[in-house]
Amino acid sequence: MNELEEGTALELDFGKLAKVAATGADVLPVVLQDQDSGDVLFVGYANQEAVKVSLRERIAVLWSTSRNELWRKGATSGDTLALVDVRVNCEQNSLLYVVRRTTGGACHTQSPAGAPRPTCYYRNIVDEASLEHTR
Repeated sequence: MNELEEGTALELDFGKLAKVAATGADVLPVVLQDQDSGDVLFVGYANQEAVKVSLRERIAVLWSTSRNELWRKGATSGDTLALVDVRVNCEQNSLLYVVRRTTGGACHTQSPAGAPRPTCYYRNIVDEASLEHTR
């Protein structure tokens, strides 16, 4: 079991944005939201190329900050996210991808039953040190 992804200890990565900045990649944060449920699925990053490909292919395409490459969500998992709409915030420094799940999953983790989770937000913060599973 991956303790970070499945455990109940609170271990927030406050250094994530510094790590992204250290790569030198020109990216924007992207919130991915399910059109039908309104659930926020996860937060990713997109560079100019990812946005262009997303608009052209009508699927969620992001920039992998860990692998430094274009990431077509679902290319390996099969959990593709069909692009419904792309919205930009007032300062034009973040995006909202409104998507439809083509399968049940959106997260790379799986439920205890082995099914892909529909969102990456499957735990609540209980207190300063612990989490609880909600889905």
